[in-house]
Amino acid sequence: MSSTAEGVEVDFGDDGLVPAVAQDADTGEVLMLAYVDEEALARTHETGRAHYHSRSRDELWEKGASSGHTQEVREVRVDCDADTLLYLVDQTGGACHTGYRSCFHRTVDGVSVSDENGGSSTVTVDVDVDGERVFDPEDVYE
Repeated sequence: MSSTAEGVEVDFGDDGLVPAVAQDADTGEVLMLAYVDEEALARTHETGRAHYHSRSRDELWEKGASSGHTQEVREVRVDCDADTLLYLVDQTGGACHTGYRSCFHRTVDGVSVSDENGGSSTVTVDVDVDGERVFDPEDVYE
């Protein structure tokens, strides 16, 4: 199989962000989803460590800088529409800030929708938790 280099313009959208899925490079396990801006993508490429944009804090962050639960990036891929990234990573510790290896540690068993006044609705899911915590968030994020 051969490959050819070509330029692809990443579509950062109106808010300047694209979703980035972090996936274990060896097992294929999906670890987390976060958002990346131009600076985060550039820092990831420069350092080989996963960088993201925190929407809640509106700032750049390096995964694991405070917790030690780092992501060494083996490869970054861009999807066919150039509006989503895939980080193939070597994860140290847990990827989820709640202490689990993956942010996707809950399986949906049921879905209920309740109508609210004003035409909006609330969706609630019943979940089963898979696996054990790999660290205690209270010890890491004091």
